[in-house]
Amino acid sequence: MHTRPFLLAMGGLLLSAALAGPVRAQPPAAAHDPEALLELADGIKTTDNARFVRLLDQLDQGASRLPTEQLWYLRYLQAWEAAWIGDYPKATTLAMAVADQAGDITLRARAGATSVNMLGLGHRYTEAFVRLDQLLRLLPGVTDRQARYQVESEAAQLYGGTGQYDLAADYANRMTKELSSAAAQCKANYFVLHAAYHLGKLAAPEQDFRAGIERCTKTGERLFANVIRGDLAEYYLSQGRAGDTIRLLEANYQGVKLDRYRDLISQFDAQLAQAYDLAGNTGRARQYALAALESSISGEYTRPLVDAYRLLYRIEQKAGHYQAALAFLEKYMAADKAYLDDVSAKALAYQMVKQEVRAKKADFDALARKNQILQLQQALDRKAVEASRLYIAVLALGLLVIGLWLLRLKRSQLQFMRMAQCDSLTGIYNRKHFMSEAEHALYHAARSARSGCLLLIDLDHFKLTNDTYGHAMGDQVLRRAVMACQEFVRPSDVFGRLGGEEFGVLLPDCGLDSGIERAESIRRAIAALSEREDPGIPVSASFGVAWTDESGYDLRQLLMDADHALYRAKRAGRNCVVAGKQGEGVVVA
Repeated sequence: MHTRPFLLAMGGLLLSAALAGPVRAQPPAAAHDPEALLELADGIKTTDNARFVRLLDQLDQGASRLPTEQLWYLRYLQAWEAAWIGDYPKATTLAMAVADQAGDITLRARAGATSVNMLGLGHRYTEAFVRLDQLLRLLPGVTDRQARYQVESEAAQLYGGTGQYDLAADYANRMTKELSSAAAQCKANYFVLHAAYHLGKLAAPEQDFRAGIERCTKTGERLFANVIRGDLAEYYLSQGRAGDTIRLLEANYQGVKLDRYRDLISQFDAQLAQAYDLAGNTGRARQYALAALESSISGEYTRPLVDAYRLLYRIEQKAGHYQAALAFLEKYMAADKAYLDDVSAKALAYQMVKQEVRAKKADFDALARKNQILQLQQALDRKAVEASRLYIAVLALGLLVIGLWLLRLKRSQLQFMRMAQCDSLTGIYNRKHFMSEAEHALYHAARSARSGCLLLIDLDHFKLTNDTYGHAMGDQVLRRAVMACQEFVRPSDVFGRLGGEEFGVLLPDCGLDSGIERAESIRRAIAALSEREDPGIPVSASFGVAWTDESGYDLRQLLMDADHALYRAKRAGRNCVVAGKQGEGVVVA
């Protein structure tokens, strides 16, 4: 699983509060010197928060007498305190006001970085990217290295959260050049490692992660050391190293609990649950999966929460507790949809702001060209008509080029919308769009009282294929399996990749016998790939078939019944089709 960077909420505030290392003892401030009181308050935000709050109250009582820049300084500190206690709406409003209206560029940069962090926490991604674009255009004029470091850290984590790891790596590397303190280098190095890992640019991931952990441990940055351990655990799980995952996370579990950073606790719980499940310890896997649900933040849908619900559904299904399995399946589907919606919203916000910036630049260039044409037209009286017409023709051609560029931008926007609906590897619907289209088709089938079938397809022993022949060959097998399926998929059918090696096909206006026949044809086509694959890779698939006359038109019930049938197909020896509910299935060899 790919997780977002964990430098959010309190993490973002701690980053900005501790950039230059420990705060030195502050000299006594003059009781009535606002500038000295503001600097004193800024220096003790985290080390003596109670006194910090008292100083803000004292300064706020005389706010009407403060000079403008001191008043904005006070408003920034009040925004920081609001974020510290969790009042994000107030923090966002105050920080944005300071970023927009303060005269001091360093203060505007600090407030702007805080507002980007708050907007991201509030899922206001479009506004966050707009603010970040404004902040990055302001950055060349910022000379304060701590403020530059804070801005670059927000860029690294926001771009990383949308999968733009090239940009995240660029700003993470800039962070390493701003401040030389051990604590600042530890935090910057986390962003560098996180982006490089997801870009596949770590030559030795285990050694690189352990070096990062050691660097943060030496500086006392336990939170960041544990965040890197979360990435190392993700690497171990991707390699099937359950024992290494368990030893790494169990040894540091109490430290994570002491930090009380719930996002990271939930990640450790979900990773331990997966590791114990991989090791065959179902009891411990269930224990940690339930702990992941407990440690997740209420109302937030994250990858650990989705993974925990999915694992609990599988555990209860294998144990034969079908009522509990159904309850976890419904929660898994709801959490997965919400998580994917949030991921899509972030990606779409990034693309929209990126396209908007390009479009504004194109509009500006077009306006400049038009002004040049007007100037040339005014000069017709002073220049030869032939030369003027030539200039106008050249500029008109320039306008045509810009128009074609704008058309291309529009087409790229439409292409992005299509990409949001399709799986990038196979080209068929992704899980989110498959669910939407399938529900739409079932709704019309129910209104016209027509039958339909749902096929669930799972490639047999696909993990073994990946481990034996490599992920590149595994991807090729997936693409060829999809091509084999498409020979038997009608234009009215709904075909999508549900995750990993699992696919779904909804067949509208199709009876059970026809559905079994279609599934068997697809099964034979996939099995035939074994004769064509090089170097002779065995390929087969198991099928589960559900029918609306038995399961009704509710997609969740159809998925549940088809999944049960698929499970029985696996138990029957794989490479076969099983249809119908438990006890009523038909095995087709």
